[in-house]
Amino acid sequence: MCSINGFNSSNESQIKKMNSQTNHRGPDQTTFWVGEGISLGHNRLSIIDLTKRASQPMWDEKKEICIVYNGELYNFQDIKKELEKDFTFFSDSDTEVILCAFKKWGIECVKKFNGMFAFAIWDTRSKDLWIARDHMGIKPLVYYYKDGAFIFSSEIKGILTHDIPRAVDMDAFNLYLRVLYIPEPYTMFRGINKLPSAHYLHLDKSGKCTIKKYWEQTDFSNTKRSKEETRQKIRAIFDDSVKRQLVSDRPIGVFLSGGIDSTAVLGSVMNHISIGVKTFSVGFDVEKQHQDKFNADLILAKKTSEYYKTSHTELMISAQDIQNNIKDIIRHLGEPNFNPTAAAQYLLSKRAKSDVAVVLGGEGGDELFGGYPRYYYSKIISDYQLIPNIARKCIEVGLSLSQKNKLVKKLSTKQDLERVLTFLSQKEDLISEIINKQKNDTNITTSYFRKKYFNSIPVPKDFEKYFMNIDRQSWLVDESLFRTDTMTMAAGLEMRVPILDRRLVELSNHIPTRWKMHLNLKHPQKFQGKDIWKDAISDYIPEFIFTEKKRGWFTPMAKWLRVDMYNFVNDILSPENIQTDFFSPDEITKMWQNHISGKKYNLNMIWAITTWHLWYDEFIKK
Repeated sequence: MCSINGFNSSNESQIKKMNSQTNHRGPDQTTFWVGEGISLGHNRLSIIDLTKRASQPMWDEKKEICIVYNGELYNFQDIKKELEKDFTFFSDSDTEVILCAFKKWGIECVKKFNGMFAFAIWDTRSKDLWIARDHMGIKPLVYYYKDGAFIFSSEIKGILTHDIPRAVDMDAFNLYLRVLYIPEPYTMFRGINKLPSAHYLHLDKSGKCTIKKYWEQTDFSNTKRSKEETRQKIRAIFDDSVKRQLVSDRPIGVFLSGGIDSTAVLGSVMNHISIGVKTFSVGFDVEKQHQDKFNADLILAKKTSEYYKTSHTELMISAQDIQNNIKDIIRHLGEPNFNPTAAAQYLLSKRAKSDVAVVLGGEGGDELFGGYPRYYYSKIISDYQLIPNIARKCIEVGLSLSQKNKLVKKLSTKQDLERVLTFLSQKEDLISEIINKQKNDTNITTSYFRKKYFNSIPVPKDFEKYFMNIDRQSWLVDESLFRTDTMTMAAGLEMRVPILDRRLVELSNHIPTRWKMHLNLKHPQKFQGKDIWKDAISDYIPEFIFTEKKRGWFTPMAKWLRVDMYNFVNDILSPENIQTDFFSPDEITKMWQNHISGKKYNLNMIWAITTWHLWYDEFIKK
């Protein structure tokens, strides 16, 4: 795992500046190469093949093409066997495999890869630059392209070492406050874009830049396998994914929560490494009476570690720990972030780095197998709409007026963008109040999501399956995976996510929703999800985990804002410090006071605005 940097001109001092801003991602070695019309930089975190033979920038045998690469290719051994009849390999690294694959198949080689990656290849013969990002968007890649100047980096900070204008992208600003993350290709900086997942970019010698999607899931037909055969297939792919992702020449651990997904990862790891496995969990320094609410995951993780006899580490963090580190966290993120768990990930990663160089985590299980309540409630709506109109009218007549106004509106949402935004978007009336009216764009969310997800392919009849796929491409990539990557790599720690194996993702799109979740007829309000996934990995899950109800990962931030962090946040959100070009100070004060008094729960929006101002102070005002 590493950082990559580059631009389409020759400047040694500048590429060194880029490397210096991203060297936390690759603390083991910093190198660069400058040629005619190109500068490439690399910071290496040595994981596979620790020798100098695997150093980057790496050249092919004929010194014709050069690569800088960030990531891990989990099927590189398979591809290497296929290439050995045409190429002689001089290292044991996956980097060299990518280089040779490109020489044989061109940029279309990415279609063969299974892993997490972002790489740039320079062809000295044609003066072409090729950049690609992995299928799932696990590894980040950002770029700037204007007036013939092209700059790319693993992180925004690398690009900002160049003399480019710094301004807020208003589309990104409006989207961020409505969906609480910044969807690709946007960043909060005008002119700096994310290369979308499953895309590659080509910059030719004339300076023309083209971007193409190389992988897309458009077939959502149900599998022809039986349910049992599908369960066995899930299990086989998952175990093989974990096995492949345990390949490392450095120590490996597991980030362990109290949930099913990370527990399943640990259970599979124990199949391959029976002793000496290190696990890491994070908890919050709260009063004894709040332990069950905020540290339930920590308690369950400890029980799981005892069950599997791992070498377990717990990290307890306080409000003061977050306050002391929040500016560093924002600097590493490069963007504002609404999610208080970013701080927990950052601090846990710093602790884990002292023991291991790689960790495995459980990201992706909810999006692939129906783990979020929104899919369940969407399925209830879909099933309700199958009831004949006359029967529905009878049901609605039985509701009170207050119930009818709220419930019937939700039950009437169509299986399209309206349904998705009902669950994913913040309330428009709140957003329109807090944003400066001159900067407010009430149509941006609808236009963005419709263009990206509802204009290209027909929506399948199994709508919830498509809903999960939208989440996998949006929320998972641009909030969860982005946050996880930046927080772990801030500590020089590589994070691997075996549930997001490409084969498992492809399989999940053919599993009918009825196999993933079911309606609890006795208690329809109680969410039931990930059925077939639970069946597939059941022998990895201790009974005390299975009997736990579904819940999110809670932090005490809402509580801390009222006491421990009150002065810190109150100062940021004071009318004299609010950026009035973007926000309405009076409305933010009202929202803040409503939260402090307990009148309304406004944590997500308060933290989103707080981190936005911290980001603005760090990157724009300075």
